[in-house]
Amino acid sequence: MDRIYTFRIRLILLCLALLTLPQAQAQQNTAATLQKLDAYYQKALKDWDVPGMAIAIVRNDSVILAKGYGVLDNKKGGQVDANTVFGIASNSKAYTAAALATLVDQGKLKWDDKVKQYVPYLQLYDPFVTENLTIEDLLSHRSGFQTFSGDLLWYNTTYSRPQIVERMRYLKPTYSFRDGYGYSNLMFIVAGEVIEKVSGKTWEKYIKETFFQPLGMNRSYTSVNELKGVQNVASPHGNDANRKPVATTLNAWDNWNPAAGIFTSVNQQAQWMRLQLNRGKYNNKEIFSEESSRNMWTMHNPFPVSKQSEELVPSTHFVGAGLGWFVSDYQGRKQVYHGGGHEGMNSRTVLVPEENLGMVILTNSMSSIMTPLGNYTLDQLLGVENGRDWSQFYLDRAAEARKAEAAAAAKAPKEKKAKKSKPARDLQDYTGTYHSKLYGNATISLKDGKLHLQLEPAPVLSGTLHFWQHDIFNLDWKNDYALLTPTNVRFITGEDGSINQMRLDADNPDFHFSELEFEKVK
Repeated sequence: MDRIYTFRIRLILLCLALLTLPQAQAQQNTAATLQKLDAYYQKALKDWDVPGMAIAIVRNDSVILAKGYGVLDNKKGGQVDANTVFGIASNSKAYTAAALATLVDQGKLKWDDKVKQYVPYLQLYDPFVTENLTIEDLLSHRSGFQTFSGDLLWYNTTYSRPQIVERMRYLKPTYSFRDGYGYSNLMFIVAGEVIEKVSGKTWEKYIKETFFQPLGMNRSYTSVNELKGVQNVASPHGNDANRKPVATTLNAWDNWNPAAGIFTSVNQQAQWMRLQLNRGKYNNKEIFSEESSRNMWTMHNPFPVSKQSEELVPSTHFVGAGLGWFVSDYQGRKQVYHGGGHEGMNSRTVLVPEENLGMVILTNSMSSIMTPLGNYTLDQLLGVENGRDWSQFYLDRAAEARKAEAAAAAKAPKEKKAKKSKPARDLQDYTGTYHSKLYGNATISLKDGKLHLQLEPAPVLSGTLHFWQHDIFNLDWKNDYALLTPTNVRFITGEDGSINQMRLDADNPDFHFSELEFEKVK
């Protein structure tokens, strides 16, 4: 009997050892992987010349990494850590979508409800689109607008959200309704209006009460104005002429908050990822339903996989917009992701639901470091063998692109200014008020022998005009904001030979100045 008992005990101990061995080995492998990632992040920070960043990784409902790298400000210093606050910009869109999901779960609206019934002052260029635009349309970038269309309406302007919505009627579509893709911040501003009309609370209050409070996100904010006095906040950085980071300041753009207004840390965003990966539950409490989770992660607006995308990530076979998220495949898994770009801060959140895995990267720079670090992190955690050195791969491609750009610029014919070139008319003839139906007024004034531009809806957007040739002037922006690029002011004459229009010409990837179409007020 004793021998049988002893044998059974040994058998039980052996089974326990066999059961715990894989778990111990997995923990050891994970620790080694995280150590490898940590070293990779530190090297990438230097290679990309990024002042600071923070990264958090969530797996199986646990935060397995949360760490900061670099400095808060490349002039003032300060160490970035996992509690450093960054602007997550368009990663806020997932919060807006989830807020609408909670209202759907409460039976206060439906995903296919017409937006017009909640926002009666919405009027788009096409009356059919105005009457048929749904909640899902708002969140999946298929309204007909080109990417970033109308973004000058919120950029540093004093317009309220309702005023922005009312001015959208002058934006012309570039593709048929629900038959294309154009990334739209304005549609998420409209979504914020829906939340306010249905809930009776401001977007800011609803986000705080619905998500920040139950998730313990007590260092998360919905406005730059809330950061006053807050410690451990990263400074944004633009780039100088040599592509070196330069510290700037944050501007309060509260009118775009439903599209991109949240500030938080990786420790806090990790809690948001736990909620997402648990299909709307946090610590066993349901905040939104699994049904809503699945709808937000469903591809509502598919678009083609480009040749460039195939070359960059050969494992990609589909890509499209969900609701507040993008969806695609990576290394045989579905990934749900979104990026964010504030003025001087870039970020990225990636979820791999079937692996119960998520990561967030927040930076205080204008670089694209987030994508290669995200890919490399997934490769390591998914056990991809012989994976690409994504950081170096993207750096090499960027260097090649700059080299090609320089070569093309060297071959391009130079537009030379005539040595004795003078304005085509007296400077006083250019002055006056110019009106854009979409944007509002701009004024050209003459002070101390120089022309000055002021965009009236945006008091901080002004500058001095320096004559180039004919009726074209170079605009020297008064404030050197990171999202502004070299801009020309071009005056157009009418049939009588007098100035009757003005255009701002800029090769700007973020703003379509050509949409403004200023006409001189007689």
